[in-house]
Amino acid sequence: MARPYRLQGANCFYHITSRGDDKKRIYISEYDYKKFLEYLLAAKEKFKFYLYSYVLMPNHYHLFIETLQPNLSKIMQYVNTSYTTYYNIKRQKCGHLFQGRYKSILVDNDAYFLELTRYIHLNPLRAKVVNKPEEYRWSSYKGYINQNGDGCIDKKQIALYLDMDMKQYMQFVMEGVNKEFDPSQNVYAGFILGKSQFIKDKLNGLKMSVQSRGISYNKELSRCIEKDDIIQYVAQKYRKTTNDLLRIRRRSIQEKKVAIYLLKKFTILTNPEIGEIFGISYSAISKAASDIAKLIENDSRIRNDINAIISRFKA
Repeated sequence: MARPYRLQGANCFYHITSRGDDKKRIYISEYDYKKFLEYLLAAKEKFKFYLYSYVLMPNHYHLFIETLQPNLSKIMQYVNTSYTTYYNIKRQKCGHLFQGRYKSILVDNDAYFLELTRYIHLNPLRAKVVNKPEEYRWSSYKGYINQNGDGCIDKKQIALYLDMDMKQYMQFVMEGVNKEFDPSQNVYAGFILGKSQFIKDKLNGLKMSVQSRGISYNKELSRCIEKDDIIQYVAQKYRKTTNDLLRIRRRSIQEKKVAIYLLKKFTILTNPEIGEIFGISYSAISKAASDIAKLIENDSRIRNDINAIISRFKA
């Protein structure tokens, strides 16, 4: 059976879901939830999208996002792969964590923005995990009813579509408890949710990047930062030439690990592509980036080094 199509475009709204393999838990500890959100925020910085709402349930998650570039696949590949790698290393496992590919539905935000955010925020209540949506810690609901947000969602963007104050939104959400709304229903061709004109406009006017079994598609060309700039700045920071940095064959050299970490964080290069640059394996790339991520949490010197490099190419 062919895989469902994916429409990838700029300024497109998507409802995204992904479940644990065989419906198993994907979050075991409190730190797992925090780590997933960390990767989600890193993806926002790297790929530039708006996060409107989310909920992390024990064995699945829901996201509602708007892409600013046609790069949905890159976003989700980064989030799911990063979290799977973390999960497997922590628990000494291997293989798939998620059940197949993530599911994405292109959404008519004019018609479904409110309903979809309400549906997402009511997930914990409908699953009988809590009695009120604000009691659930791992959703964006508290960000909606808190004037300052939650540090994850894009509060200013949400205000463009949410013509309600906090109390009105709380009432609106609770009114949905006894209402039937399932975003998987009334989905056209398995990947578009919206009014008929919206569907026609998207099918006729959107420049599509189609993913399907046996169908190739063009890679997104946009990059946040050029790889050569990152390598140059890392080399300068550690007083080496770029050639010296690239010729280092030992994966344990710290400056090499820093370059790998930043290439993974700020470019769309894959692990094999980064490995080719440095002449090391795919698995070594993951290990090097993971080592630096751990050091950042515990070593102020390496954290300051990386912040100094980032400030140069962000400037």
